Amino acid sequence: MKFKLVLSVCVLLGCMGVAFAQDNYFDNWPAGVAPQQVGKALAEHFVTSPHQYTKTIHYSEVCAWYGALTFAQLTHDDALRQALIKRFEPLMPNGAEADRIPKRHHVDDEIFGVVPLEIAIQTKDPKYLAFGKSFADSQWDHPLPDGLSDETRYWIDDMYMLTMLQLEAYRATGDKKYLDRDAKEMVAYLDKLQQPNGLFFHAPDVKYFWGRGDGWVAAGMAEMLRTLPEDHPDRARILKGYSLMMSALLQYQGKDGMWRELIDKDDAWPESSSSAMFSFAMITGVKHGWLDAKTYGPAARKSWIAVVGYVDQNSDVTQVCEGTGKKDDMQYYYQRKRRTGDFHGQAPVMWAADALLRDGE
Repeated sequence: MKFKLVLSVCVLLGCMGVAFAQDNYFDNWPAGVAPQQVGKALAEHFVTSPHQYTKTIHYSEVCAWYGALTFAQLTHDDALRQALIKRFEPLMPNGAEADRIPKRHHVDDEIFGVVPLEIAIQTKDPKYLAFGKSFADSQWDHPLPDGLSDETRYWIDDMYMLTMLQLEAYRATGDKKYLDRDAKEMVAYLDKLQQPNGLFFHAPDVKYFWGRGDGWVAAGMAEMLRTLPEDHPDRARILKGYSLMMSALLQYQGKDGMWRELIDKDDAWPESSSSAMFSFAMITGVKHGWLDAKTYGPAARKSWIAVVGYVDQNSDVTQVCEGTGKKDDMQYYYQRKRRTGDFHGQAPVMWAADALLRDGE
């Protein structure tokens, strides 16, 4: 009896030790690297940042808004949440900035609906829900014969752009149709674009492993797997694609913890937005148990610390690849400009901070 008691205590302590070891990858941060500190600095910076890129709200700004709102929710920062909502109020129909509401039937525009949907999730305000849902619904106004959205174009960016809107609609409403659309779309893109090495070409006719493009994929799958029920018929396929990609990324991570602007090219420059997206995806996988903690925990920790090193004293992320359409020309990718403070980079750093603060649930 005494032996059984001692054995039970040892087993318990052993389990606690494993749990501690897993948690410890995402704790005891060097000075200036703690996700609470970094996330708050970038979220508050976003509140006062001007709009970027175009006369309408750009998808990268939407992604940053989502990251900041999520940070506010996770840290119970009501003042930050209210500031983020106040920033959005002029963009409601008939608001002072309503002319900035994107209007094209296109993934880059429709994703705008993520912001009002996330506000609705957090506040339960029906006006934000109705506004956000209108974008998710219009995305399937004229589905293709195979049931996919007619916005489907098989660029890897869409594996976040298109799927995130439907995912947020499901999170806001609980209506399974949004989730089923989402999973079907993700599987179609996986089948079309994932290569045997686990990575993704920018498009079927542009066979380069562009960093941020693959980052959108990694982030999109991680977000979906967080929400997709264990018994969903498409979950196993998506998890398989995700696991294969994470294994590939592990092989291509640089000694500095970063990934390159062209993932498989050692002479390409370290790129912060893709590295932050891969950090987010790996952190999420370790916390949920989809990835082996001993294998991926150190890589995820190293990548987060490396990415934070690219945040300057103004809370601007440096070394962000400029906006990049597809082009069948390798030099085009090598020669992309490096930007500072671009929302393409601000957003995923906040996502990674959120992932570090989020429980594995």
